Amino acid sequence: MREKRSLQLAYSEMQDRMLDEESRLAKAAKIAAVVQHFLGRSSLEGLRLLDIGCSAGIVAHDLTRRGAAAIGVDVDVPGLVKAQASFGKEVAFLCADAERLPLASGAIDVVVFNQIYEHVVDPIPIAAEIRRVLAPDGVAYLGLANRLGVIEPHYKLPFLSWLPRPLAHRYIRATGKADRYHERFLTRPGLRRLFGDLDVWDYTFPVLAEPDRFEARDVVPPLVHRLPGRATRAVAPLIPQYIWIATRAPQRPLGGAVAVPPLHLGTLRAG
Repeated sequence: MREKRSLQLAYSEMQDRMLDEESRLAKAAKIAAVVQHFLGRSSLEGLRLLDIGCSAGIVAHDLTRRGAAAIGVDVDVPGLVKAQASFGKEVAFLCADAERLPLASGAIDVVVFNQIYEHVVDPIPIAAEIRRVLAPDGVAYLGLANRLGVIEPHYKLPFLSWLPRPLAHRYIRATGKADRYHERFLTRPGLRRLFGDLDVWDYTFPVLAEPDRFEARDVVPPLVHRLPGRATRAVAPLIPQYIWIATRAPQRPLGGAVAVPPLHLGTLRAG
């Protein structure tokens, strides 16, 4: 129960950021651009889409405007109240734990799991649920923060996520930003193991190389996209955020040629 209360507090602390409409719309545009490239589509028309951790529903609604039939899921009750009031006529919102999604197996064409895993008590059953609800030819968009990113993305403190939990609590209290450090990040290998039974393509490098094409101007500094692909891949373990597309069975990107192709990470486990 204590962990559940801590999780709810963490969601509450995030609420103001989640309601930043401009930022959320930029994220939605990036998600759509990456998914459409992988699927070789010009829109999300006709796709059944699930946004896990939808909060106030801004991203789910924007993806609906792009053609998807969207469902938003969250445990953030205040956020869902706002979502329902604002977008309930166009998006179906569910208050549900992502460890036990109230959806049939194979029911979803696109799962969006963006910057969420570090806020949950245990991401392993959620990863299993993502695989379960994906259609055989469905795709999951995984926006994943890296523990070894130098600047922690939520509190903007250097090396916060690197620290052992007791030191992280002291550090964040000393800055006055929070009483405890709730987020739990994984490194790149840990993330790969988390989604080890999915076939993964890493879109981080195409997005860094062509931020305009993938609607990522808000997150890619101007100098970064000018670096050669080999340079960005050399520092992959320290990149703050990864963008992966994952599928139940092996698929290949169907979009046009890009300056730096997606990197195929494959699958770690059979099934």
